[in-house]
Amino acid sequence: MALESVLIAGGGMAGFATAGELRMRGFEGRLTIVDPEGLPYDRPPLSKDYLRGSRSGTDILLAGEAWYAERNIEVITGTAVELRTDSPALVLADGRELAADKVVLATGAAPRRLGIPGGTLDSVHHLRNRADADRLRSALHDGVRLVILGAGLIGAETASTAVGLGAQVTLIDPVDPPLVPAVGTALAHRLHRMHAERGIRVITGIPAAITADRTGHHIELLEGETVDADVVLVGIGIVPETSLAASAGLDLDDGILVDDHQLTSHPNIYAVGDSARTRLPDGTLLRRAEHWEHARNSGTTAAAALLGQELPVHGAPWFWSDRHGVHVEGVGSMAGPGSIVDRVMDGIPVAGFRLDGDGYLAGCAAVDGGLTVRAARRIINRRIRVDPVQLADPAVELRKLAR
Repeated sequence: MALESVLIAGGGMAGFATAGELRMRGFEGRLTIVDPEGLPYDRPPLSKDYLRGSRSGTDILLAGEAWYAERNIEVITGTAVELRTDSPALVLADGRELAADKVVLATGAAPRRLGIPGGTLDSVHHLRNRADADRLRSALHDGVRLVILGAGLIGAETASTAVGLGAQVTLIDPVDPPLVPAVGTALAHRLHRMHAERGIRVITGIPAAITADRTGHHIELLEGETVDADVVLVGIGIVPETSLAASAGLDLDDGILVDDHQLTSHPNIYAVGDSARTRLPDGTLLRRAEHWEHARNSGTTAAAALLGQELPVHGAPWFWSDRHGVHVEGVGSMAGPGSIVDRVMDGIPVAGFRLDGDGYLAGCAAVDGGLTVRAARRIINRRIRVDPVQLADPAVELRKLAR
């Protein structure tokens, strides 16, 4: 049967990409996005430009209203509370029922909560959506004591933004340094040192409890220290939003299980983005990806699959982050067997590379090294063997090794 209608639950990058790609690939049927926040917007700026106040809610929209009108894409502001599969439909919190030939779940993820006493206090902040950023920004001002629990990408980016707003920032993480699996040990140390260099107090520790009284918040660490704060932000990762999929009996395991077409265990339902996890034909479960590019790519894959077209080939995964005026990028994987090669200039590590056991480049990360990362991606995708001596030499342009 010809596909006549598609309903997308979720308006993040994955849902937006699915809709846009369906139209680009020639789909002319009814196309609807349902999201509690209405028009889809970009989330990476929430910890940076939007939190800083240099970009508005309109500035971070993935597209304006005219874009949807031109493509005949309906955006409904609403919360889906039930998924029906056999005759696909979403039931919204206000009682409306929306039906379609196929449903795409782009439900994203929710902030991971601290499983300690006080971890769920209403006064403890998380940063996942625009409302979270608005609430946090209203609490940040010159001299405010901000404690961030978790020094991963979100924690580090927010610390950088907050100190620029005049906050007195303390960053607490159980690992020193964080992000080694993402960027390698040398770059991780360099990036983590930037916090202290900019006046941020950095503590290696594990929170045991959070209490609040009229004087503020008090974070007790397992190591015995108590850290006081006016504002507390928890940034310890995310958990996939699977409640709709669970209500419909779809296969789950730390995400909604999908095949390489983004198809779930039901032939009428697809899943994309942070909430989806790929299950290979032999049953092997891949690690769930949580980056912006993966969300976009999974949406384009789902669109092709829905239309019965050849699936796009995406190549090695890529991510980026910004802190303290530097831009960090990574491609492939810096974690796993093999060896790490660091590229150092004037005593400062600027890039790291992972070679697998056969001498092929498997991962790369760099600080302010976009050209290096792009060349590394070509090398990874083309399966080119590279000389580790040349990788380590800052005088060697990586793009020459990609030819």
